[in-house]
Amino acid sequence: MSAIELATFQVDDVAVEGLLADRPRMIAALHAAHPALERAYLTRADDGSFVDVIVWNSREAALSAAAHASEIPVVRAWFEYIAQSGGIRHVDILDAYVPSERESSGDESSAVND
Repeated sequence: MSAIELATFQVDDVAVEGLLADRPRMIAALHAAHPALERAYLTRADDGSFVDVIVWNSREAALSAAAHASEIPVVRAWFEYIAQSGGIRHVDILDAYVPSERESSGDESSAVND
């Protein structure tokens, strides 16, 4: 069963640009070390805090990656942008809606005819 990791944190305004610029490299390094990473979304809440949403193919993979992420130099360097951590939570995905390619492209007419 897939799981989602939710990491909440604060970043000083002067560090936001670096955080965003270095994120693709950090995610690539994390994925290389932990191929169970399926998707990653960096979000910003109304209060200015960040929520990193990472989808893993299992809870076990998520927990393992969380336990060992700081061993990856690129990931450890990216963590330096974080001024204050709000913690990490892991949740299991019990149900999901994933639109088909036709639905996401807006081609609903062909879906009706199938």
